[in-house]
Order: sequence, then structure tokens, then C-alpha cells
Amino acid sequence: MNARLAKICARWGLDERAARSLTALLEAAADDPHAPTAVRDPAQALDAHVADSLVALELPYVGAARAIADLGAGAGFPGLALAAALPQARVWAVESAARKCDFLRRAAAAAGLGNVEVVHARAEEWRDGPGRCDLVTARALAALPVVAEYAAPLLQPEGMLVAWKGRRDPAEEADGAAAARELGLEVEDVLRVEPFAGARDRHLHVLRKTAPTPDRFPRRAGMAAKRPLSAS
Repeated sequence: MNARLAKICARWGLDERAARSLTALLEAAADDPHAPTAVRDPAQALDAHVADSLVALELPYVGAARAIADLGAGAGFPGLALAAALPQARVWAVESAARKCDFLRRAAAAAGLGNVEVVHARAEEWRDGPGRCDLVTARALAALPVVAEYAAPLLQPEGMLVAWKGRRDPAEEADGAAAARELGLEVEDVLRVEPFAGARDRHLHVLRKTAPTPDRFPRRAGMAAKRPLSAS
């Protein structure tokens, strides 16, 4: 096992099986010509993708999750990385682009991730999703109000949304909090994290579902991004 990967696995208590799966995901990102990522070098991707994904395990309810939807799954991070770390969880990799879905299926198969199902759909149009998940993840997907609107209908009561973000933006956070109130969510925490040495401006935004999401959500496809909920 790569020494740096071994260190990451040790940090989160992951076994040899998980390490093999994570290695296969790195190889898929490096070798597949259709991998939807600009970070292909395995040494760089180990930090930028794998470590950055697994840092969510710092949150105890991530490790305890059993039904996870990763929205805008793209190259498979964090969704496939969490699937490798959490074999007891069912993970839906939700992605609207068919070519990315094809890559996700190849990567999941190469990594032996039988607990992953790739869903070719927009989050707003995933018919089997509402009320199904105890955890929704989104990494570099959209502004907080948009992510919250995508996630809220999918969450079970007391389910959690974890959104990966960089530098904090007070205006975006205010809009996200206002959107959360309208959607039946509550801002639980904004956690500064250091997934790897030297990482800067990495934050996990955590929202909990505390009330039913009104029936008018989700709005029709594209409306969350075109007309995001806001504080104003």
C-alpha cells in the first residue's frame, strides 16, 4: 500500500479492503480518458480527492450513515470514496451527465463497490430519492441555498446535509441559512477541516433536517439555480 494512503487509512481506521478500493479509484481517475477531473496524478489526487472526501468522517453521523446520496457525483468524490470507507452504507451517486455516469459505473466496478448505485438524473428529478437518505453530500456543486434545496426533499427526518466549501462567504451563508429555514433544515455547524497537511480554507457546512420540507419543493428542474432562495 502507498505509504501516504496507508497514513490516510490509519487516520480513519480503514482496512486493507478499503485501501484497495481507494487505490482503484485513483487509478481510474488517472487512466480513464473520460475521467471528469483535471487532477489525474495519483499523488495529487490522493490529497485533492481522497483525503478531502474522507475528512467528512470527522463527523460521527457520516460514519454512521446507511443511506447516502452524493449529488453532482462527477468523478466520484466524495461519494465513491465514502462508499469504500463505509461498506455498510448504500450510496447513490446522483449525476445528470450521462458521460460522467458511465465513468462512475466503470470506477465503482473497478473498485469493487457493490454498495454503489449510479443514478442518471438531476437531483430535483430523482423520483426514488425523496425521504430516502440519512445523509446527502455535495462537493463543489453549487451555492449553499441551491445545495440545500436539492438536498432537503431527499433527507429523512433528522438527516444531515454535508456540503464541502472553500473560503467562507458571509453573504452565501446568510442566504443558505434563510433557504434552510424555508426548506425544513437548520444550520448545525460550519466546521473548518484540514484533510491534508497545508490545506487551507476547507470547510464542511452541516445542515440537519428538523421539519418537513414543504410540498412545493423541489421546484422544477433548474429553478433552484436560476432563482435561488435568499435572505433578501
